[in-house]
Amino acid sequence: MSAAPAVGIVLVSHSAELAQGAAHLAAQVSGGTVTIIAAGGTDDGELGTSAAKVERGLRLAESGAGVVVLPDLGSAVLTVRAVLEDEDPATNVVMADAPFVEGAVAATVTAAAGGDIKAVAAAAEEARNARKL
Repeated sequence: MSAAPAVGIVLVSHSAELAQGAAHLAAQVSGGTVTIIAAGGTDDGELGTSAAKVERGLRLAESGAGVVVLPDLGSAVLTVRAVLEDEDPATNVVMADAPFVEGAVAATVTAAAGGDIKAVAAAAEEARNARKL
């Protein structure tokens, strides 16, 4: 019997390297059980965001349990919102208002533990309160 699908995660950053690095870090804590897609940079490899990369990320991350999207900065939020406006209303996607790296790790840990989309988004958002010192 196979495990239920985990909530997927899409990391939307202005930097392809930042998105890939955060995805790599988060993947290490999940043991490879969570699909984490980096959607960073523009289509031509510059700094910025790409609606096409976000759309692709949503498709790749969806396994049946929904997708949580974490944007890094304000215009990434605008890009995600624009993409979500064009999505089917039945699509199970939540954008989390969370710190990028800490939120990605917290979301991944919760998804790997079998949390539903609301729990995964909440874990990402609660990472805002994690103290470092």
